[in-house]
Amino acid sequence: MSLLELLRSEAIVYLGLATVMGLLVGSFLNVVILRLPVILARRWQSPDSAQPDDSRFDLAFPASHCPRCQHPLSAWENIPVLSYLFLRGRCHHCQQPIPVRYPAIELLTAILTLLTAWHFGPNWQGLAGIVLTWLLIVLSVIDFDHQLLPDDITLPGLWLGLLLSVFGVFIDTSTAVIGAMAGYLSLWSVYQLFRLLTGKEGMGYGDFKLLALLGAWLGWAALLPIILLSSVVGAISGIGQIILMGRDRSIPIPFGPYLAVAGWITLLWGSEISQAYLTWAGISR
Repeated sequence: MSLLELLRSEAIVYLGLATVMGLLVGSFLNVVILRLPVILARRWQSPDSAQPDDSRFDLAFPASHCPRCQHPLSAWENIPVLSYLFLRGRCHHCQQPIPVRYPAIELLTAILTLLTAWHFGPNWQGLAGIVLTWLLIVLSVIDFDHQLLPDDITLPGLWLGLLLSVFGVFIDTSTAVIGAMAGYLSLWSVYQLFRLLTGKEGMGYGDFKLLALLGAWLGWAALLPIILLSSVVGAISGIGQIILMGRDRSIPIPFGPYLAVAGWITLLWGSEISQAYLTWAGISR
């Protein structure tokens, strides 16, 4: 029996492996979320200057450590979620609190990976859907923290979507190419119109590239549901932050996380949502 047949016959094994993989990858995503904006900032500040070896800073170096006391984390202190529970949320060395966002992102990644694996099953769609889920998590948190959607993630993600379309994993190539173009140009057009009318920039170019990425993966037909869902989620979240959390209205709210949430929902349930809308529209007439 092949591995694929085993995973298909033993769903619990497949879903268990997906969950564990989600936890492990979630730990790595924390590193990317924390370090990539710093790496990019250094690159923009001194793009041509070589840095000495002792100032090396990338996704692999320095090793994981406490951000407060710089204590290097041992293997048992770096187990996703479990280490946080064992340590009771505090650094073993300095006893300072560990930000709860680290285990939260690990747990979120595991849950979304599990849901994606369960939805598609052990096939190429499932594997590709899990990869897209990880990309969207990283982009969402970085954009929330820094109002930045790095080209280092959006552009490779876009090209990966186009490559998958060659093999028909989700959609065909023409649908993917049109989706990528329409995704970028639709938000770019809204941006230009808004700037023309108000003299202000309503969103960043990273948002255009993220929607182009989603168009390359899911096709042009998915763009309208994604835009509508992201607008609704963004409006509810923005109003909630202003009313409940007292957020300053003058501070821009990043749109990337809402696009990512809408894209992930469309990835899993886009067909069902579209069918439900068509059914409702038919009844309403």
